[in-house]
Amino acid sequence: MGVKSALSRPLARYIARRYQRWQHRPEVTQLELLRQLTTAAANTAFGRDHDLGSVATPSQLARQVPVRDYEGLKSYFDRTQAGEANVLWPGHPLYLAKTSGTTSGTKYIPITKDSIPNHIDGARDALLYYIYRTGRSQFLDGKLIFLSGSPELEMHHGIRTGRLSGIANHHVPAYLRRNQLPSYATNIVEDWETKLERIVDETLGEKMTVISGIPPWVQMYFDRLTARTGRPIKDIFPNFNLFVYGGVNFEPYRAKLFESIGRPVDSIELFPASEGFLAFQDEPGNPGLLLLLNSGIFFEFVPAERFFEPDAPRFTIADVELDKQYAVVLTSNAGLWAYSLGDTVRFVSLAPHRVVVTGRIKHFLSAFGEHVIGEEVEQALRAGMALFPEVEVVEFTVAPLVSEDPATPSRHEWLVEFARPPRDTAAFAAALDDSLRQRNTYYDDLRQGNILVPLKLTTLPLGAFQRYMKSLGKLGGQNKVPRLGNDRKVAEGLTEL
Repeated sequence: MGVKSALSRPLARYIARRYQRWQHRPEVTQLELLRQLTTAAANTAFGRDHDLGSVATPSQLARQVPVRDYEGLKSYFDRTQAGEANVLWPGHPLYLAKTSGTTSGTKYIPITKDSIPNHIDGARDALLYYIYRTGRSQFLDGKLIFLSGSPELEMHHGIRTGRLSGIANHHVPAYLRRNQLPSYATNIVEDWETKLERIVDETLGEKMTVISGIPPWVQMYFDRLTARTGRPIKDIFPNFNLFVYGGVNFEPYRAKLFESIGRPVDSIELFPASEGFLAFQDEPGNPGLLLLLNSGIFFEFVPAERFFEPDAPRFTIADVELDKQYAVVLTSNAGLWAYSLGDTVRFVSLAPHRVVVTGRIKHFLSAFGEHVIGEEVEQALRAGMALFPEVEVVEFTVAPLVSEDPATPSRHEWLVEFARPPRDTAAFAAALDDSLRQRNTYYDDLRQGNILVPLKLTTLPLGAFQRYMKSLGKLGGQNKVPRLGNDRKVAEGLTEL
């Protein structure tokens, strides 16, 4: 055992005990945090506009600060980007995390001196918790790769600006930096395909122990390695034993990813966002992600089915229930105030508070009143694959197919890129349709009433999703394909290439 792995074990115990202290008092922890946040920002422009100095309880916050998304807070974000101090949080942001938005174009999310530990410590603690739970720390003695955006930052009105993953790259602890791949010169390459080839060049022959990234882009990396060597990942990297991921549901990619590896490896799921690091998997094998209640973020949860109502309720962790869908709302020391993250979660444990990420509040399919969410289509696909074990899926999306002929009912269209297709495509499509009916009563009602007919399964050629993302200029490790949409924009883009 190396020095790093040996020293990590007492640190892992210390971190776990510190977490356990606030886990025993979650409501008090969150209430104290809210008061710290409103006190700190009382004299900012936002604080004066909303009288934050008088906010000490969640009900006061709900009365004085409405839920807003990026567009709703854009006037304040614009002032911050222009160099004005004390707008949303005291002083200037340390960074601006640059991310793409669906309606607002490029978004610039502030990261402050107070909020940067949330991002860095959250990822660190996920690894330490894994060590604490399993006793396995040898991975720290090998090479670690983080498939991420470029760490090259630009100046935006005097504030360093870049992708969150690139910003985080500057804060990798010194004791891990020598183990980190790829090199800085490779990491700053903007073209994803060129960058991927260079990553393969740099990692072949290395003692890789940890690989981290969004699953579909890690799969691309594995495919390039295997194409180059003709060997499975287990033979290329015999010491690889920990996969760290986040950003999308892992289940649709699990079978193909582990087939590429050639043997099981441990995994840790993270819940990172430009707006904050929210949760991580604290128990191997437990799908729930531990919500970080003592890390600078005050959480509110809006029932997903009521999110777009003017007077939708806002619950704290004291009010949430198991197995209900909630939209996540954040108030944080990054200067975000009742900010709609856009993600939906479901609580699977309340002691401690653990969630699974179920989709996006705006990524649902309700062209016919069915309100199908991301979790439901992903579960339906997983159930279909269980019945057809030969099937491996690269990527998929679901869109409405509205009939222009009144005599022909409408339907959903599933556009799927298979690594290995089903032997009986029609039977597989029927299984998907059946599985979705079991998970969504509205969809089932529409099917029973023949308002919708069985779904259409469209098989896409290999590489279709990569070509589509490349056509949008979004081919890269931090970009994701929407699972659902109420229009056919993605579907048409995929079929027109």
